[in-house]
Amino acid sequence: MTPSLGTVVVTGAAGRIGTIVRQRLRDEVRHLVLVDREPLEVQSPAERVIRLDLTDLDAVVAAFDGADVVVHLAGVPDEAPLAELLDANVLGTFHVLEAARRQQVDRVVLASSNRVTGFHPVGRIVHPDDPVRPDGLYGVSKVAIEALARLYADKFALSVVCLRIGSFEDRPHEARYLATWLSPRDCVGFIRAAITAPSVSFVTAYAVSANTRRFWDLDAAIQLGYTPVDNAEDHAAHVAGAEDDIDSDAPQGGAYASADYSLPHIHPRFQ
Repeated sequence: MTPSLGTVVVTGAAGRIGTIVRQRLRDEVRHLVLVDREPLEVQSPAERVIRLDLTDLDAVVAAFDGADVVVHLAGVPDEAPLAELLDANVLGTFHVLEAARRQQVDRVVLASSNRVTGFHPVGRIVHPDDPVRPDGLYGVSKVAIEALARLYADKFALSVVCLRIGSFEDRPHEARYLATWLSPRDCVGFIRAAITAPSVSFVTAYAVSANTRRFWDLDAAIQLGYTPVDNAEDHAAHVAGAEDDIDSDAPQGGAYASADYSLPHIHPRFQ
């Protein structure tokens, strides 16, 4: 395949999604710059590896030199103490956006999360422009990065796509994932579309597979240029609880929305 995506920087390249993106986009880019705190090894002539911490703004600016696109996947991926989430997710994303502004990057793709709306009820289809209702401290940190992205789009004309990532797994293995599953194939499809969509100022879109039971509207993602193809229902026969009755008023975040999920990260008494 002829490289068509220019120079793409991927932060969090050692992570689960970063690893898949690296494998699937490697032959479509002119240069692939892989950024992570963890050590990585170059696997193709198109790749360059940079080990850094996103809290170091000068290092991030240097890493983005010559970049056409930044795909920002780095950060704490689940509930944690707020100070840790602010440092890794919010400050790290601020540095990514600021470095992209300084280096005149054409497009930034940010990994947000479905958990920014985890307290909406299961019985409701949620649109990206509906009010945020985070289901925990992690969701709050993702609300903050979306706000930073909107600021940089409005104030500095930086082109940003925020993808609210679903439950990224090879296949759904619990009942909630029948609604929230994001397959590796669809994940890469959404990211590729977010990279290449023309005339984007700021877009927030849910990135979730074409699940029959999904909670989220896909129009914004489809308008970026990708329609998901996988459906968690194809795996329902192998998922425990798939036929259980569902309370339509229960939060979409499931266990993530419970007090017990966040309390250990708020007060040591609950650890």
